[in-house]
Amino acid sequence: MAAPGYPSPPAGYVSPPYPSPPYPGPSAPPAPTPGFHDYPGSPQHHMSAPLHPQPDLPPGVAPYLPVSSGTALSGLEYLSQVDQILIHQKTEALEAVTGFETCNQYELLSIVGQRIFSVQERSSLCARCCCGSLRPLNLQVCDPSGREVIHFIRPLKCTSCCFPCCLQELEVQSPPGHTVGYVAQSWHPFVPKYSLLTETREPVLKVVGPCIMSSCCGDIDFQVKPLCESRSVGRISKHWGGLTKEIFTDADNFGIQFPKDIDVKMKAVLLGACFLLDYVFFERSRAKPERHTVIS
Repeated sequence: MAAPGYPSPPAGYVSPPYPSPPYPGPSAPPAPTPGFHDYPGSPQHHMSAPLHPQPDLPPGVAPYLPVSSGTALSGLEYLSQVDQILIHQKTEALEAVTGFETCNQYELLSIVGQRIFSVQERSSLCARCCCGSLRPLNLQVCDPSGREVIHFIRPLKCTSCCFPCCLQELEVQSPPGHTVGYVAQSWHPFVPKYSLLTETREPVLKVVGPCIMSSCCGDIDFQVKPLCESRSVGRISKHWGGLTKEIFTDADNFGIQFPKDIDVKMKAVLLGACFLLDYVFFERSRAKPERHTVIS
């Protein structure tokens, strides 16, 4: 019977399908997305839950690794989707035959061999002849369409640990003209150490190499670590290129592995660290062999 003042529902009217008790409870929240993982041992490694999860931090304290915000800079969209990159330096025929130093050229490849970016060095003839591997230079990173997406600037600095006030540095810009970070050498008497800095020069990660580097029939690994250096979260590897290539050329192959969900700016800075390591330790000529320590 309808309440006073309200008309009765017409004949044949179907009541709304309201739920009957017991009523369903709230749905379970989605499973949390895994964060940073331990460094994978090989390209075929399938990442699992982190063995050393990032601990809960007090309010206002930044995490020790820069988490990706989900939005990549223009031109760096591909870097936000990968955790491994291969770097192949092109062999210069004129340099291999005459020993005359030419501008380096590189290709950045995916793990399946697809070309992602091309890299071209820009330096003066005088700098290459007089300064050798210490030369100041610019590196232009272009996508397959020819658009420059990253620009590296290396000023003239010393390489020996005997000069702690003038150590190696490299500026990273993306897009060109907009600084996103720096690579700065940290002083150490025996071990090569480099700090990866933000655009405000705040340290975020470190790259630590072996005390003595020898590429004879094996790879050389530089570990990417948090500031506390408690564990490895990535790696920069100089790959053995074969006896003939290692003896007669200075064309090197590198591999970079980093957490997939790290900030894309830090991925660009890691690329810069790889190029800086190549020039500091593995760029050589007939008159000067590659370096094996931070002193020599």
